[in-house]
Amino acid sequence: MPYYVYILKCSDDTLYTGTTTNLKRRIDEHNKGNGARYTSNKTPVKCVYSEKQPDRSSALKREIEIKNLTREQKLTLTTSK
Repeated sequence: MPYYVYILKCSDDTLYTGTTTNLKRRIDEHNKGNGARYTSNKTPVKCVYSEKQPDRSSALKREIEIKNLTREQKLTLTTSK
């Protein structure tokens, strides 16, 4: 089952990185305040980047890689596609 790694831009201009199997549903959850605790009071959120991974393990590894990037590197990643 494919997984997605995504970056959200929150209403306070911060970035949030996560993984999911259903990107649309997960973004809706974040916007309804039912997503991660971090985004619950930073709605609305907008997906600014996503990439497909073949499985959960690959997605989690990629999520960690992205979370270790600086904000500037993440923003560069969002404009690279």
